[in-house]
Amino acid sequence: MTTASPQSPGAGPADVAASAGEQAPQGSPEASAASKLALFVASGATFLAVLDTTVVNIAFSDLRVDFPDASLSQLTWVVTSYTVVFAALLAVAGRVADVIGRKRLFLWSTALFTLASVLSGFATGVPMLVGARALQGVAAAGMIPSALGLVLQHTPAARRQVAVGVWGAVGSMAAAVGPSLGGLLVDVWGWRSVFLINLPIGLAIVAVSARLAGDEPSGRRLPDPVGTLALALGIGGVVFGVTQGTDWGWGSGRVLALLAGGAVLVLVALLLSRRHVAPAIEWDLWRNRAFAATNVSSLLFGAAMYSYLLSSLLFLNAVWGYSELKAGLAVTPGAFSAAVGALVVGRRVAAGAQWAALAVGAGLFGVSCAAMFLLLGTDRQYAAVWLPIGVVAGIGIGAALTAISNAATASLEPQRFASGTGLLMTTRQIGGALGIAALAAILERHNVLDDQGYLQVFLACAIGSLAAAVVAPVIRSKGRRAPAP
Repeated sequence: MTTASPQSPGAGPADVAASAGEQAPQGSPEASAASKLALFVASGATFLAVLDTTVVNIAFSDLRVDFPDASLSQLTWVVTSYTVVFAALLAVAGRVADVIGRKRLFLWSTALFTLASVLSGFATGVPMLVGARALQGVAAAGMIPSALGLVLQHTPAARRQVAVGVWGAVGSMAAAVGPSLGGLLVDVWGWRSVFLINLPIGLAIVAVSARLAGDEPSGRRLPDPVGTLALALGIGGVVFGVTQGTDWGWGSGRVLALLAGGAVLVLVALLLSRRHVAPAIEWDLWRNRAFAATNVSSLLFGAAMYSYLLSSLLFLNAVWGYSELKAGLAVTPGAFSAAVGALVVGRRVAAGAQWAALAVGAGLFGVSCAAMFLLLGTDRQYAAVWLPIGVVAGIGIGAALTAISNAATASLEPQRFASGTGLLMTTRQIGGALGIAALAAILERHNVLDDQGYLQVFLACAIGSLAAAVVAPVIRSKGRRAPAP
């Protein structure tokens, strides 16, 4: 990954034990230690944030036992409240991280995430659990962009691509290993352990990250509060409307109001951003062709990936009769192969070839989903069919996600690493919501025990992923980075 400046974005003090204002030269033991420490804490926080988007799905049966008076639609809010808030605030949080300092936002967000996890684990009712999960979403939105911002700040330019590869590998593993880890925790200790396990990990991350040298605020202004509020509410409305479309009915007044109202609010944010000196949406980022293309790929690939991850578990459970724990373990090899794919792209693929890595990764994943559509059925063929296809799909996921992150980062000024990452993750989350909505719409037309619905979902995943591969060559054209306003 190349950058506009030969210097690391973390041109401030790099020594984790250095006094304020002291700078450590690139390549020094102090700078190397800071780089590894930043990658360690950022990867840990990202693992927690991504894990909590999928790990709760497996706990639904346990939740229904503990809260028998709660309806299924009420329990879905345990998942929805996290994902909607997370998606709505990612873009805003990235900008805030660049303005007030990545370390500061990272510390506060990780501490809040840990507290919200404890509140979730000790929830006495569904309303308290939903509220705590929403608070987790707020914290996760701050953790993700500030985490990658810290990594890029403390990592020399020549090593950033490898660091992003490791960070991407952790995120890929978290998304894929969530069901198996969640199934194990729920099976042994119950649903509350899914949240309480975050307490020791979160405290350790806060303690270790406090040793990192702080970054200087960029000097940029906080984004327009009116435009920011409109953007957050607009994205939240659209994501929530898409998420609830199948349950409430796509023609229902509530869904239409959420989709239309969300779209109007996003449009308002866009119009306000064209005139404001500190816009909520940074238009000049989107004028960068490479950055815009990575976001389109992120949207398409996110839709395919999240739909695949959920439909895989549902297929194994409903069609092949696997238990939740067995289904989670069955998809675990794909989690490890995703990490391999991410590390290979991060370490072995040149900066100028990230678009090709995205095309190959998305292509592998798309072909794997197409193979599932063609080869799977009611007969259990785990070793002969599912396992090899799942491993190849995992490699594709890890390669594509890492290439998208590397390509997007290469097109950004160092002062805008966090805000650009926030926008990139926002498009992926919106894509994920669209993918899950498509999955629900397809399965609604079929018997839950019928394999045909799941096979059609796999076909849709193949189409979405291959579309992301088609967009990849656009990233090859090197656009000039837009200077920070």
